[in-house]
Amino acid sequence: MPRFVVPVWEDNPARHSPPPAPRSRATFHRLTHTVVPLLAAVLAVISACTGAGATPQIGAAERRAMADTLEQLVVQAYDFSRPDVASRLLALYPDSGRVISAAAGRVSTTRLALEQDIAGFWERVGQNMRGPSFQLGSAYVDIITRDAAVMTFTYRIPHRTPENTSHIVSGAWTTFWRRENGRWRIVQEHLSDTPESTAPGPTSDDSVQRTTPPVSEHRH
Repeated sequence: MPRFVVPVWEDNPARHSPPPAPRSRATFHRLTHTVVPLLAAVLAVISACTGAGATPQIGAAERRAMADTLEQLVVQAYDFSRPDVASRLLALYPDSGRVISAAAGRVSTTRLALEQDIAGFWERVGQNMRGPSFQLGSAYVDIITRDAAVMTFTYRIPHRTPENTSHIVSGAWTTFWRRENGRWRIVQEHLSDTPESTAPGPTSDDSVQRTTPPVSEHRH
């Protein structure tokens, strides 16, 4: 903490310093016409630097609408009642460029790898589910800018296996979205299956010929 020295005036008038002369009106006029414009210019530069590229504030209603849009994109992609499910799942991601996907202890970084993962999921799990229904659970959406957002949510896919037994695929999914050319796409994600959620295995007829990864590597 800084210390301030307080002057002590003695009784001897000879040692008293004369008070400073008051500034003239001309001096004050020069100061106001020199310092004030300089301060104004500095503040203008600071404002321009801090405001450049700043995103206007996003209101609560707009945030809610953006969150609803992201939730609906996932729900519509996982609508198993419609055809071309695998294609719709892949459409959640950019058409090109890097895509980071982490699941089952592995990380992929290319769209080609992601496309192979989705195709593998559909071949090994998706097409074997009978009467699947995607259920979106708790969702938490953070709007970063008008073109970037993070959504973490839980999900459940109850269905029946080819052997007509009840089964549920479920887990938690964190996604980072970026909007380009008016389209929201997932550019990074992390999927985590619940401990009791394992993909339905093959039927007894094809169990000997099974060459796909173990069920613990379920991805989507």
